[in-house]
Amino acid sequence: MGLLELFILAVGLSMDAFAVSICKGLTLPKISLKSAGIVGLWFGFFQALMPLIGYLLGVNFRVYIVSIDHWIAFGLLVLIGANMIKEALSDDEEEDQASVEADNGVAITQICVEDNIKEILGVKTMFLLAIATSIDALAMGVTFAFLDVNIIPAICFIGIVTFSFSAVGVKIGNVFGLKYKSKAEITGGIILILLGCKILIEHLGIINML
Repeated sequence: MGLLELFILAVGLSMDAFAVSICKGLTLPKISLKSAGIVGLWFGFFQALMPLIGYLLGVNFRVYIVSIDHWIAFGLLVLIGANMIKEALSDDEEEDQASVEADNGVAITQICVEDNIKEILGVKTMFLLAIATSIDALAMGVTFAFLDVNIIPAICFIGIVTFSFSAVGVKIGNVFGLKYKSKAEITGGIILILLGCKILIEHLGIINML
């Protein structure tokens, strides 16, 4: 897997964290580098940790399924991507319903409501969000084991990309609200599906046949 492919993959995986960061930005009355950095570190760290765990699990089973590894990679990526798109579309429906009952300010408050800064960036809250947004990366780590990816540079790269997107997402959320949340999730899902198709096509030798 080349650097460009890894970057595209990292962007796709970071979209869930990016979307949640936007929501976090909505709840913060004032954005600072510290608050953006805290959100970025939580999401970036777990986005790097989960693929490592998945990779270690995948390596142990690789010898038994190496002949179908490309199908597994394809299936996981498509499943992850489709789930991201499904969740984004579901969020759109919920937001549309909320907007009928209240104006934009009230709807946003109902979607992303937290008591104070301490709770917003608290360990318990951020831990649960970091786990939830990095589950896809765990499955991706299993795929890395089948593709002979150099795991340490890969997870570091994914972590840095996720940190960057998350930190920026906090600022975007504070400025623009939820306008781009669903679009980010849909884009991430499409990216992962296309990458899965590319891996399958390469392993089946379809490109060489054309």
